[in-house]
Amino acid sequence: MKKLCIVLVTLLVLSCKSKQENKANAVVEINETMDAWHKAAANADYNGYFELMADDAVFIGTDATENWNKQEFQAYAKPHFDKGKAWSFTALERHVFFDNSGKTAWFDELLNTQMKICRGSGILVKIGKKWKIQQYVLSMTIPNATSREVIKIKEGIEEQLIKELEKKKL
Repeated sequence: MKKLCIVLVTLLVLSCKSKQENKANAVVEINETMDAWHKAAANADYNGYFELMADDAVFIGTDATENWNKQEFQAYAKPHFDKGKAWSFTALERHVFFDNSGKTAWFDELLNTQMKICRGSGILVKIGKKWKIQQYVLSMTIPNATSREVIKIKEGIEEQLIKELEKKKL
């Protein structure tokens, strides 16, 4: 009986260690995927960039009107990539989390961009042996000390959009 308990405890410890190693490997793979995605944009590698997104991916940009499926985002992005430089985002920090299956992950990241610090967040799914971006949300950060000034700037531009969206909602 004592030997059986030792075997069971050993198997449990090894199983936990294996799960931790799998999670650590997945974090590395996700970081590599996200870094490659950002690098592909900086290098205007259109195919490399969009191959890292799932077929039914969604990209939500900084403007309230930017909520695109993959095909719409490709149409928006193509002229930028064709110019030889799309955009350049470098991760300053990133946090990755997983569901219980280990096949869905979500993350948030702070980015150094031409817009200064932005926040990216999203979802990745494991398709076969590769992680693909399912959803990406890009947001500009606004320091709390300047929010009043930013709101004043946005107010005139977004008031009409708010009215249009409220009408759609009804």
